[in-house]
Amino acid sequence: MSITSPSGASELDAEAAHLAEARAGLARMRERADSLEAAGGNAVSTEYLAATLYRRRMSLVDDPSTPLFFGRIDVASEAAVERFYVGRRHVHDELGDPMVVDWRADISRAFYRASASDPMNLRLRRRFGFVGGTLTAYEDETFDAAADIETSRILTEEIERPRVGPMRDIVATIQPDQDEIVRAELAETLCVQGGPGTGKTAVGLHRAAYLLYAHRAKLRTSGVLVVGPNTAFLHYIEQVLPALGEVEVTQVTMNELVAHAKVRSIDPPKLQRLKGDARMAGVLRNAVWSHAGSIDEPVVIPRGSVRLRLYPSHVEQLKNALLARGLRYTAARTAFATMLGSAFTAQVEVRGEAADDRTVAALSRTKQVRACVDAVLPALKPLEVLYRLFSDPELLANAADGVLTPEEQKSLLWREIPRSSGTARWSSSDLVLLDEITDLLERTASFGHVVLDEAQDLSPMQCRAVGRRCTTGSATVLGDLAQGTSATASESWRETLLHMGKPDGQVRVLERGYRVPREVVQYAARLLPVAAPGVSAPVSIRASAGSLRVSMVAAAKLGDETVRACEAALALPGSVGLVVADAAVPPMLRTLTKAALEHLLLGADGDARLTVVPASLAKGLEFDHVVLVEPADIAEADEIDPRFGLRRLYIALTRAVSGLAVVHAKPLPPVLAA
Repeated sequence: MSITSPSGASELDAEAAHLAEARAGLARMRERADSLEAAGGNAVSTEYLAATLYRRRMSLVDDPSTPLFFGRIDVASEAAVERFYVGRRHVHDELGDPMVVDWRADISRAFYRASASDPMNLRLRRRFGFVGGTLTAYEDETFDAAADIETSRILTEEIERPRVGPMRDIVATIQPDQDEIVRAELAETLCVQGGPGTGKTAVGLHRAAYLLYAHRAKLRTSGVLVVGPNTAFLHYIEQVLPALGEVEVTQVTMNELVAHAKVRSIDPPKLQRLKGDARMAGVLRNAVWSHAGSIDEPVVIPRGSVRLRLYPSHVEQLKNALLARGLRYTAARTAFATMLGSAFTAQVEVRGEAADDRTVAALSRTKQVRACVDAVLPALKPLEVLYRLFSDPELLANAADGVLTPEEQKSLLWREIPRSSGTARWSSSDLVLLDEITDLLERTASFGHVVLDEAQDLSPMQCRAVGRRCTTGSATVLGDLAQGTSATASESWRETLLHMGKPDGQVRVLERGYRVPREVVQYAARLLPVAAPGVSAPVSIRASAGSLRVSMVAAAKLGDETVRACEAALALPGSVGLVVADAAVPPMLRTLTKAALEHLLLGADGDARLTVVPASLAKGLEFDHVVLVEPADIAEADEIDPRFGLRRLYIALTRAVSGLAVVHAKPLPPVLAA
């Protein structure tokens, strides 16, 4: 496969002219959308139509700073060679012929996957270079199996282009191994293991965009959910899908997904592990159904001159038959009322009265039946169930019998019982238990597709919470086992998929790194044999001389050297992340303020190129330049697992896209210094 960069101005002018025509075509499409009126048959349909037209108009907004297309393919057919321009959205002319085809269209597949070994009928693939929205260059690839494989300069420059602000889409640079995941079928659940710089987060988001394009009607009804580790991460990725024209996607953190109470406390790591253990699902199921009781007196309903009776033994038989059906608790209450109504209706029919479904419904609603249902299956609320479980040793012992050890049961009980469930100091781990109880009571609504990022840190119970949001749909699970640092971090993707209820999900590995320079990856990879044995570092395709600098200074000079490193990074284009141990954040902010360096703390509102990042929150983020201070402090042994400190350092080191400067006064961790 050979690559050429033609210099002919006339060809470039012709491509620029097509870009101008495409923009004019998009403007006409917007004008037509603006001229449409929302006039339905009634108020509801009119409102629905208005919302649809609004989404249509918003999808046709032209951003002059973003090119409408980034590539071209010339496809050979029996009749002729057809030309297609590939871009972020479809644009057609007045006759309906495509001026730009959507990157998700089937015809665009060849743009991403064609190779010398499989040209996919391409005569030529052209990549365009842009500055803002202005076309400045192009590069042609021909598929000659005898030619040496060359690297696209435009592709490399786009991958390396400085990025300030939130994550951008990668539609112009999707690689074949990534495209296979992006275009996977809706029915497939995929788990993507990818090291730093492999683009796994972007791949997951682009898969969501592709599925919304390919299965628009189905997913518009069932919805797409994106679950991220924290609000800083969601803020970082929030513009990717809207930039691709997809605005109807729900994006939440794990805590927001299960927000059944306000988080007021943090459990110690050992308790986090226990509450996140899959065994808790059985304990909670037992706790819910332990509320099922019995009655001692007959249920009597006056009906005219007679009294209809159901004796306790009959009621008990009905209850046992109901429990065998495996219904959720609230549905069981409704079904139980109907069963009682049917039993009374049978007595009515024996007496010679006419009866039908209306008779059953009427008897099911009587106060006597309602009282019986409340006695046998009392109404439950998740907060009250968990409150009683953590307050009542006897209830917990019965629910956890044969499931948890006596020591584990004791650790779950509150030492000081809150006055009520409303005043309890619930933790994040408790929210997941409340979500499990909520689902035991009533079925959780399912999405058509769920994207779960940084999944390696989720507990089995958290995986269950996400999994029940896609029981009728599929999922894209993203993560890196080498970056697991939570008390409940997973060591196996197979276990994660099993807890999500997706045991047949496929595990795909992204082995090639595109964003992080080879020098940085190799330096950070020194940590892996100890931090994550068995996990390989990605193979970076980018070499960048001078991308790694390690400076040791006297402790008294650490602040000054950090400021100098930040100033050097700010002199270059792109974003700058200053990563420090969490405890070092306040003094570092004071140091930057004293040096008059404009900066922001991660998550704060404002506009500054320099962001101060606590090491515990660096996961999933990337910056063009990273200044990392005192690796030894970041790598301090973790109380959860001694390896986790090194994993945290591995994460921090691999946030750099263009350059990494390590500044330290303390000795480096031995495995890194080696």
